[in-house]
Amino acid sequence: MSDGLYVSLAEGDLRLEPLAEHHREGLRAATQADSEIWAIYPINYAGEAFDPQFDILLAAPPQRRVYAIIVAGQVAGMTAWIERGAPGWAVEIGNSFIAPALRGTGLNGRIKRLMLGHAFACGLGRVEFRVDVRNARSQAAVLKLGAQREGVLRAERVTWTGHVRDTAVFSILAREWAESSRR
Repeated sequence: MSDGLYVSLAEGDLRLEPLAEHHREGLRAATQADSEIWAIYPINYAGEAFDPQFDILLAAPPQRRVYAIIVAGQVAGMTAWIERGAPGWAVEIGNSFIAPALRGTGLNGRIKRLMLGHAFACGLGRVEFRVDVRNARSQAAVLKLGAQREGVLRAERVTWTGHVRDTAVFSILAREWAESSRR
């Protein structure tokens, strides 16, 4: 993954910062604000699971680069670039979580548009989203961005709860993003 992709990004009061140790307590507070959501996430960040999972995020291989989402100076969640397909051509935006108090405010769209614009400005041809089929809110959000639903990967993974997850795959291509940006 190009180092030019994984840089701090900002728009107004929103910053995406490469995840670092100093984000630990802010992200802990954000993830603890919604203990029920982790049931439909592939990994649990609630309670005692937080520190080991945060350590994994910090030590993640270069194929997964995690951001802390900062809003008005406070950690509000996380998101990541995840390599998919040919390096320098395709990437996934995933590992996303936003504190419940900020859901429905348009923040998710701002984050994703900031990341999409940057990915395509870096020359990538495709950005992908992978969403648990049970997560209707996230599926609606990626469709609202202009992503196309490509299909469902059946029994794609086993989550931390033991649930065998079906994963909906969505993508936006560079030419589609350019067309939608002109409107």
